[in-house]
Amino acid sequence: MLALRKHLEALSVFQWVLTFLFFGLFFTVLLTYLLFTSCWFIPVLYSLWRIADRDTPERGGRRSDWMRRWRIWHLHRDYFPIKLVKTAELPPTKNYVLGSHPHGIICAGAFSAFCTEATGFSRTFPGLKPSLALLAGLFHLPVYREYMMSSGMIPVSKRALDFMLQGGPGNAVVIVVGGASESLDCTPGEQRVHLRGRRGFVRLALQHGADLVPVYSFGENSIFWQVRFPEGSWARQVQLRFKQLMGFAPCLFGGRDLFCSRFWGILPLAVPLTVVVGKPIPVPRRPSPTEEEVEHFHRLYVRALGELFDAHKASCGLSPSEQLVIA
Repeated sequence: MLALRKHLEALSVFQWVLTFLFFGLFFTVLLTYLLFTSCWFIPVLYSLWRIADRDTPERGGRRSDWMRRWRIWHLHRDYFPIKLVKTAELPPTKNYVLGSHPHGIICAGAFSAFCTEATGFSRTFPGLKPSLALLAGLFHLPVYREYMMSSGMIPVSKRALDFMLQGGPGNAVVIVVGGASESLDCTPGEQRVHLRGRRGFVRLALQHGADLVPVYSFGENSIFWQVRFPEGSWARQVQLRFKQLMGFAPCLFGGRDLFCSRFWGILPLAVPLTVVVGKPIPVPRRPSPTEEEVEHFHRLYVRALGELFDAHKASCGLSPSEQLVIA
């Protein structure tokens, strides 16, 4: 039975990775193909409905608690396994901007903690509704947009984030601050985040008076290996140029396959992930914050993230001497 359980866990993660990488492309191709068959009315009807529904992603999405509680997400959690750690209360009487670090290749920790109930977010933070913000362009992909909204995802656009933080209280938008650039630097054994020049999430928090909360997913950088190209190389320039054009960076990465080969395949390595949610940083409401105010709270956030990392690195499997590099 234990062997069967392990196989089911691996299959649950495998389908999730395939969904992340190919779901949108698959349905784009399928609906295009159906246009030239006797089932042409299916993509036509869907396109008409999507036009009528175009504003939904930026108006809170269409969350499904039923989907967030699917049994398959418990198998996904247990494969690594993934654990959610609470360090302080987040009262649902306020709104929050959670900065999630690091991006890694696929944000496995953030997905499990904030897009499913497998790690028990609603029990850990009762009354709080998390919304993971993703690349806005992904919400133009047919059917995939419905899948993402059902999990509680929203576009990482000003309009969508403003809508969530104007509502509530009890809303927590989760922004993977490092973004695509950070994914190019994720390597097992390294703890590096892109944060120095990223202040938009701090300005957002000030404009809405939403408390800032640092989040660190220990182990996220270790679930895949990646070929890292040197800074200035032609391959690195191609990756950066692609990111500028498309919004995400193409990474040459791998893990294992379903038959446990460690050197190839797109199944992540079974590395324990611990998503630690830090203490809130109180933020006043400033509809038009000054640069000095943004810089002040950005410094507070950087310091809080470093303290969170240092406080939990040993208990999460890192060496006490491990340092967080903030680029």
